[in-house]
Amino acid sequence: MLSKEKIARINKLARKAKASGLTEIEAKEQSKLRSEYLAAFRSNMLETLTNTKIIDPLGNDVTPEKIKARKQNKLH
Repeated sequence: MLSKEKIARINKLARKAKASGLTEIEAKEQSKLRSEYLAAFRSNMLETLTNTKIIDPLGNDVTPEKIKARKQNKLH
């Protein structure tokens, strides 16, 4: 996950953008930080989904094959 400092900087730039606008350098920094944040978020979400098992009301494992395969590849 992103460091607390980077998240704080993203929030600071967002507040400044709403209040008075950003310079070109700040806009580029904001874009870069947002990209980093989204990449970290997607990675964490994928890990969460990979480690999730879906069971139907009858107790059958109905986890999609794609997730099962990813989990098997991760273990090996």
